[in-house]
Amino acid sequence: MKNEILSVSNLIIDYPRAGKPPFRAVKGVSFNVFENEFFGIVGESGCGKSTVAKALCGLLPITSGSASFKDVPQHAVQMVFQDAVGSLNPRMTIGQTLAEVLSVYNLCPREARTERIATLLDEVGLPAEVALAYPRELSGGQCQRISIARALAMNPRVIIADEPVSALDVSVQARVLNLLAELRQRRNLTILLISHDLAVVRTVCDRLIVMNAGEIVERGDAKTLFANPQHPYTQNLLAAVPDIAEAY
Repeated sequence: MKNEILSVSNLIIDYPRAGKPPFRAVKGVSFNVFENEFFGIVGESGCGKSTVAKALCGLLPITSGSASFKDVPQHAVQMVFQDAVGSLNPRMTIGQTLAEVLSVYNLCPREARTERIATLLDEVGLPAEVALAYPRELSGGQCQRISIARALAMNPRVIIADEPVSALDVSVQARVLNLLAELRQRRNLTILLISHDLAVVRTVCDRLIVMNAGEIVERGDAKTLFANPQHPYTQNLLAAVPDIAEAY
């Protein structure tokens, strides 16, 4: 029997607007996620999917409804953002960035940090000498791997990846998605993948929800949904994007 790790019930999120009624970005969304599941939230820009992701991480207030992780402390829910380069301090080396996380959260003794950083880099497929580099010296794909390593430093149980590959070319997208899938198995992680591209989630997600205008329009097992999408919005979304499966 699968253990539920996240329960979202009738989630409503409003954005305040000066002199106007609030804008309702998320309109009564409900779904659940199981432990060690690769779960997708898919929809076009502005559909509310990233708003849901940020609310789950505590970065946005919830207007009403609920979103709760079961037996998972907040620090064990980590987010990987789309703009990997922008999320890294350009004045700090990669080693300094990772060391800061280890230091602030007391995750590792000072004398063991160099070895711990090398281990984190190896876990995301990067050599130890990358610790000496600055973000500007690395590719977008490498910076995204650093962002993942930074999340892993917190020993998470859940990773929320918000459009983690949309800024990367197709071959790099595939490698980053493969990395997330491998980490899920190796670390028994639960991963929520936020994407505007159904093709991106096709080969990795177990289940997914499709959002449009703040609402869920379709949900289900990934294989079934891709084989026979029922909602016209899902059909159009699937037809409009390239298939990256051949890049794997």
